[in-house]
Amino acid sequence: MVKRQRSLALSWMGWLVLAACALQLLALGRIAMMVVVDPQSTSLQRSEAWRLMAHPEDMLWRQVWVGDAAISNKLRQAVVASEDSDFFRHNGVDWEAIQGAWQRNSRAEQRAVTKRANKPAKVVGGSTITQQLAKNLLLSKERTFLRKGQELLLTFALETCLSKHRILTIYLNSVEWGEGIFGAEAAAQHYFKKSAAKLSSREAAKLAVMLPNPKFYEDRPNSGYLQGRTITIQARMNQVALPRVTP
Repeated sequence: MVKRQRSLALSWMGWLVLAACALQLLALGRIAMMVVVDPQSTSLQRSEAWRLMAHPEDMLWRQVWVGDAAISNKLRQAVVASEDSDFFRHNGVDWEAIQGAWQRNSRAEQRAVTKRANKPAKVVGGSTITQQLAKNLLLSKERTFLRKGQELLLTFALETCLSKHRILTIYLNSVEWGEGIFGAEAAAQHYFKKSAAKLSSREAAKLAVMLPNPKFYEDRPNSGYLQGRTITIQARMNQVALPRVTP
C-alpha cells in the first residue's frame, strides 16, 4: 500500500514537472513569435481588466498599439533615462541596480513611512526594462522565488530573441500608465490630448517619471516630486543614444 502511494505521488510530481515545462516552452514560443507578431495583450492587462470588470459602470479602458514611427524618440530616450539608463548595454539584468535597490529598500524599511504626501513611500526596484516587460507580458503579480526565477528565464529569452529596439517598442505599447491606460499612445492622448509621436521633451519626461507608480501620479499630476523629477529626466534625455534601426 505504501509503495503504491509513493508511486502515485511520484507520478503526480512527474506530471506537474511536465506541465510546468510545457508552460515554459509555451511562453518561450510566444516570445519567439514577438519578433514579427505584436502581442495582443499582457498578463498584467488581463489581470487589470478582470479587476475593473467588477465595477463595469466605472470602467474606462484605453489601449492603442502603434508602430515605431508613431512613438516619439523623445519618449524612448526619456523612459530609458528614467527607468534603465544601461538598457542598451546590459544583457537584460542589471545586477548592480538590483543590489542598490535592495540596499535602499532595507534602509526604507527601517524608517517611518514618509510624511511627504506628494512622494510615494515605495522605493523603486532594480528591475530593468526587459525584466519589467517579461513580468508584465507573461507572469502574475505574486512575489516568490519561483516567479523571480521565471522572470529571469523569460528576460534572457527576450534578450536572445528580440532586438533592444523591439523590446522597447513592445514595452512602450503595453506598459501601464494609469487606471485602465496602457501604452504610449493611450497615455499621450489621455494626459496631453495628442499622439505619442508629437510629445515634447517635457511631456515625454513626465510620462517616463510616472512609470514606477502611474496610478499614484495620475491622481497627483501636480506633485512636487513629479515636477522636479521631470526636469531631471529631461536634462538626461540627450545622454541616451538610441541605436540605429536597420529596416
